[in-house]
Amino acid sequence: MDVKDGRTVKGVNFVNLRDAGDPVELAAAYALNGADELVFLDISASEEKRKTLADMVYRVAEQINIPFTVGGGIASVEDVDILLKNGADKVSINSSAVKNPGLINELAAKFGSQCIVVAIDAKQIDGQWKVHLVGGKVPTDIDLFDWAKEVAQRGAGEILFTSMDHDGTKNGFANNALATISTSVNIPVIASGGAGKIPHFVDTFVSGKADAALAASIFHFKEIEINALKKALHSQQIPIRL
Repeated sequence: MDVKDGRTVKGVNFVNLRDAGDPVELAAAYALNGADELVFLDISASEEKRKTLADMVYRVAEQINIPFTVGGGIASVEDVDILLKNGADKVSINSSAVKNPGLINELAAKFGSQCIVVAIDAKQIDGQWKVHLVGGKVPTDIDLFDWAKEVAQRGAGEILFTSMDHDGTKNGFANNALATISTSVNIPVIASGGAGKIPHFVDTFVSGKADAALAASIFHFKEIEINALKKALHSQQIPIRL
């Protein structure tokens, strides 16, 4: 769930956002309807909003009994400490990790790799996958696959890879890039960006070699029902928690 100003939003290719509801209410509904984990990304995070985000995390933790990850504007041990104490199971860092790679090592040493997720937003530029920062607004020259290997070596527990080219398009995940990442690191890789129908999930687990798949709008706007998706994956011999 992308969160902006206390509301869940969803766009296409990281732009043209539309409202998708209250994040706490959605979280409770998803936990009830079979989601395995939830991810909240505050896409407008700033220092002033830190207390607001911590309050949301506390209210979510009161409502659900499944793990959830929180990200957006996290740049220090103190930021992580606040969110974990308010009930988050994991934290996700992105731009701050690129700007200060040693932060990954520091957080993994302090809190354990199991709760440190490094999110990577990337898109293809002239045929090369390049990492982008600040909610996809700032391009870098950093190669996606080199960065994925580095974050794993530095102690990240999971990688959340979002293809900006596929985000919100509902045309399927970036499976070639996912497979390249998955075969080059020894930590779980979460696929994000592009889910539109059930076969897309099958493809990302088989062809993309993803360990988990994240989706937003198809669930927010009730285009696919979570339990129906899980049963379909199970029927394809894909390991899934029913």
